[in-house]
Amino acid sequence: MPRSEPDGEPGFYVAIGASGPKGLDDIQRLLARLPRDLPAVVLICVHRPFDKVSHLREILQRHSPLPIHLAQDCERLLSGRGYIGEPDAHLCLAERGLCGLIADPENLHRNRTVDVLFRSIAEHAPGRFIGVVLSGGLDDGARGLAAIHEAGGLTMVLTPQPAPAMGMPENAIRYDGPIDFIGSPEAIAAKITERAREAARPC
Repeated sequence: MPRSEPDGEPGFYVAIGASGPKGLDDIQRLLARLPRDLPAVVLICVHRPFDKVSHLREILQRHSPLPIHLAQDCERLLSGRGYIGEPDAHLCLAERGLCGLIADPENLHRNRTVDVLFRSIAEHAPGRFIGVVLSGGLDDGARGLAAIHEAGGLTMVLTPQPAPAMGMPENAIRYDGPIDFIGSPEAIAAKITERAREAARPC
């Protein structure tokens, strides 16, 4: 069951970024290994055509024990749920554990939507959060993951592909700051679960 902390804000956030068919497959594999009672909010960003109907929620729900929700602007985010935005309304975290959606009908953010999400987590999460970069082209997520590291969050990246491939995981590792964990989607899911449960234990 989704839960919230006594003050109304979730205690842990996980932000996941990916792009392309391989990135979507990575997310499906990761979600499939998360427990239904994960004590964390899971925020998911996947690059998609901004001018087409998206079926991402239905696709992810087929593999996810967590319920996947299409986020609404200013709604309170609850632990034990996954959230996505619309192709032209980018998901981010706002103050006090609320969802923020950035309207982008002109596609101005293009391939920087993972950075948008990660930077919002670094700014607004209450100290306990994870950023995850999975497969995708170019370097979206690298700057945002560095911001998460700088703000004291955990950083996780998919195991890089052999050279000469240079996509999102490789660029995230090379950009700035150490990465806390590198592994497969399944290994990352196990580490997320471990850290989220550790954070949820009473002191």
